[in-house]
Amino acid sequence: MWRKLPITSLTPFTFQDYPEHTACILWFSGCNMACGYCHNPELVKGTLAKLPAETIQRFLASRRDRLEGVVLSGGECTLSPALPQLAQYLKGMGYKVKIDTNGTNPTLLAQLLNDGLVDFIALDFKAPQLKFEAITGMSRWADFLHSLRLVAAAPVGKELRTTIHADLLDRADIERMINLLQEVEFHGTFVLQNFRMGRTLGNLKTPSRRLDLAGLSGEGLDIRFRNF
Repeated sequence: MWRKLPITSLTPFTFQDYPEHTACILWFSGCNMACGYCHNPELVKGTLAKLPAETIQRFLASRRDRLEGVVLSGGECTLSPALPQLAQYLKGMGYKVKIDTNGTNPTLLAQLLNDGLVDFIALDFKAPQLKFEAITGMSRWADFLHSLRLVAAAPVGKELRTTIHADLLDRADIERMINLLQEVEFHGTFVLQNFRMGRTLGNLKTPSRRLDLAGLSGEGLDIRFRNF
């Protein structure tokens, strides 16, 4: 039942996290990855207390005429088997649903898509295959690739996101990732976001070099840069 989901906090308004829509964010606790650059270590470790379901329900009911969508983020929201129930509840209230996911649960992702329960998917593309385990701490490349193919073919809004710490990924890595996106025929936005200093899961330091990413391109891709 969705009321038992590990939702730990709520951002009441955002115009940045759901492209072209006003939305709120429900933050899920717990993640199966351990990316060193993650700025949400408490969410990853699942140490935060749950937000009462009644609080969430009251807020959503009070914003039905003001917000267009709800973003399900984390952490990793697809770790929760009851996620489709929450998405159905949100759709029943008239909200559009966006999920932020690392792509390691393609079975649940396929269920959401097949049942028409998701309107926008932001998929984290952590690294090319050769560096995937080193950066994420897990060997789930096949699951991610399955999710990437699902998202590429899905008739929903979509965005891929890669965080770049220059000591972890180089230009050749990004070019390999672009080649894969062309191979799976992904058409849409590919956001390359620069690592921001601050408290992180891996206590990462400032990168020792700068990357030259000028001239990157790919057929069907809208490549955008953030924080560079």
